[in-house]
Amino acid sequence: MKNLLTYLSSLFLVAFLASCMSKPSQPAPNTSDITGKTWKLTELNGQPIKLKNPSANPYFKLNMADMRYEGHGGCNGVGGTFEIKPDAMRIKFNQGMSTMIACDDLDTERAFVDALLASDNYSVNGNTLTLNKARMAPLAKFVLDKAK
Repeated sequence: MKNLLTYLSSLFLVAFLASCMSKPSQPAPNTSDITGKTWKLTELNGQPIKLKNPSANPYFKLNMADMRYEGHGGCNGVGGTFEIKPDAMRIKFNQGMSTMIACDDLDTERAFVDALLASDNYSVNGNTLTLNKARMAPLAKFVLDKAK
């Protein structure tokens, strides 16, 4: 009986030490984290964007350090403050500033800025970000710009 007790105690000690030595589990990457990334516009109100100057594709980026967004609407720089609740996938872009240069894609830029300001939630599917208002159809779709 004493040998069995010693054996079980030793077995318990080895199992305990092995569990202490294992690596802590790493948290799963947060695929819904949209901050610190550049998002390039691909669709507005369910329609692919048609740019007269494709090299000036609208985009934005969220900076958590100062809670500001910055980007380019295709003609002008845009920016302002934002609020985000990642756990609920809620977002709010506040009216900000913009330069005022005219160009051929000004209508797309206005629709892009309007979509930012109207959105109140978002969804992420892989490298695609969708900005939405309530449960209506998506206002704007973006793809992750890996070049920026």
